[in-house]
Amino acid sequence: MNSSRRGRRSSTMGGMPIDDMPWWRWRANVRSALHMLSDVRFHEECWLAGVDGYGDVTDAVYRLVEDTWLDNWSAEKYVGTIFRDPGEAALVDAAVLRVLRIMHQVGPDAPVSAYLGHQGWPDAVRAAREAHVRLTVNDGEDPDAPPQPLHALRAFTGAA
Repeated sequence: MNSSRRGRRSSTMGGMPIDDMPWWRWRANVRSALHMLSDVRFHEECWLAGVDGYGDVTDAVYRLVEDTWLDNWSAEKYVGTIFRDPGEAALVDAAVLRVLRIMHQVGPDAPVSAYLGHQGWPDAVRAAREAHVRLTVNDGEDPDAPPQPLHALRAFTGAA
């Protein structure tokens, strides 16, 4: 996906190194999604409150699976390109399965409260948190920092 260093910044996403993972843009999207899905305070203060700039649960799930096809393939397939090791991949797979199960049950157009009120949501949040912490710490960042707005992710990845 990104074999050329031309045009790449040597900066970080917070502290995330971007030069060491071949598909760092996909990793940034997965991390953003896991971060939002795993932060209960964020759910209350941003998603339930309807704060602009962060998308909703469906947007987060889309970022989690859109380019990676994690809704069809194991994250293990991406060890060395998106994920650093099988441990990261296993935690991401667990989070994806839990979140997608809820999405299929409540529907992609459901209000945020339907997701948050689902009996499986606490388990999905826990799984997303475990994956988020592992990826974030492995990237040298603070897993307890608040999620970034989507415009910051787009600026970082160069997305339109």
